[in-house]
Amino acid sequence: MRKRLLAAAAAVFTVAGLAFAAAPAQASTGGAIDGDQHPDVGLIAFYDGTGRYRCSATLVSPTVVITAAHCTFGTLGKTLVTFDTFIDDAPPSVLPVAADPAAGYTSAELAAAGYLSGTAHTHPDYSDFTDLKNWNDVGVIVLDEPVASHSADGYPAIAETGTADLIPQKAYKDTLFRAVGYGTEVRQADTGAQKPTPQSYPIVRRYVDMPAQKITPQVIQTNGNEKDPWGTGGTCFGDSGGPLLLDDELVGVTSYGYTSNCRYLDGYQRVDIPVVEEWLDTFGL
Repeated sequence: MRKRLLAAAAAVFTVAGLAFAAAPAQASTGGAIDGDQHPDVGLIAFYDGTGRYRCSATLVSPTVVITAAHCTFGTLGKTLVTFDTFIDDAPPSVLPVAADPAAGYTSAELAAAGYLSGTAHTHPDYSDFTDLKNWNDVGVIVLDEPVASHSADGYPAIAETGTADLIPQKAYKDTLFRAVGYGTEVRQADTGAQKPTPQSYPIVRRYVDMPAQKITPQVIQTNGNEKDPWGTGGTCFGDSGGPLLLDDELVGVTSYGYTSNCRYLDGYQRVDIPVVEEWLDTFGL
């Protein structure tokens, strides 16, 4: 659920449950402001052939940031990376505009604006939301310069192979996963229609806790509703690529949602599976 950094309202598309909206990214449904609890979770921004977008991501080594494949697929030029907790509270976004949008960002202009830069890579077997058995919605940003972990505990660990498979189905509702990202916040608008909808600002890092709903060989689905008695909310537009954590280990990345108001099921690409792990190994992880 990446978010386009243009107008604050536009059409919403759904592809196999993944929602894309043309607007600046926002935050989660429910949940809480993160502060410094997950300082290695960052925001990324990039151009493709249709515009400028933003997603969330996780720094897992000095040069590797893990995100979703739909946040790297078709990227033009460099990707902006920042680990600032708070980005902006009102339009226009403080994130820079590329000098040549058709070519995307350059490392020089991102450095001049005070941001990190990197090169996007997409899993070679990414199905682009066409095959749930071979979903592979995972991508990597290789940073141009190494970055130290922002946490005293070091970089977030990637869960061991098959970690999610160890959870028995009867324990799903009692197993809380945590998602972190810079996605849209679902609330009433300040003016106009008062039906709760995703709001573009503020752009700030948040987290939510959610019980499992289904676990397959490729994805983890959670109940992403703040009214769920076992969880605190769910992910929304702009949270794409952000981490899904289990016991503080990275077990997945935010991939899709089922509704335009982000109040139902959320889907996460697993990273604790061989087809993802073997690819990540090529980046030294």
